Amino acid sequence: MQINAYLIFNGNCEEAFRFYAQCLRAELAVLQRFGDTPGCEGMPPAQRDKIMHVRLQAGEQVLMGSDNHPDHPYDGIKGCSIALSVDRAEEADRIFDELAQGGVVVMPMQETFWAKRFGMLTDRFGVPWMINGALQQA
Repeated sequence: MQINAYLIFNGNCEEAFRFYAQCLRAELAVLQRFGDTPGCEGMPPAQRDKIMHVRLQAGEQVLMGSDNHPDHPYDGIKGCSIALSVDRAEEADRIFDELAQGGVVVMPMQETFWAKRFGMLTDRFGVPWMINGALQQA
């Protein structure tokens, strides 16, 4: 079984995922537009260049997303965060700092009892993140 987060955007999915690919040093493995997708011929012209499906590949991990249909606006993530763990504290700091650009820091990076580095932020696209670096040995 595999469980992956799937993020929904109101027209800025491509911008968000290109930003995530840069911050996470990951690859956009799939980037499919509504206008290139069978069955989406009835989409409004302004929506055809928007993202029907994107898949970001970061090692073995996958993050997916799409733009929402304009008839069904999306008002953001509530009650959920993307949790990211990396082995090195320095890498956690770098990712946190990059994702925080234009966003809101909820909890600055700091040492906790479970990790050498932990912080929380909401990025400029409204997506909440929890970043762990160098988990402590129990």
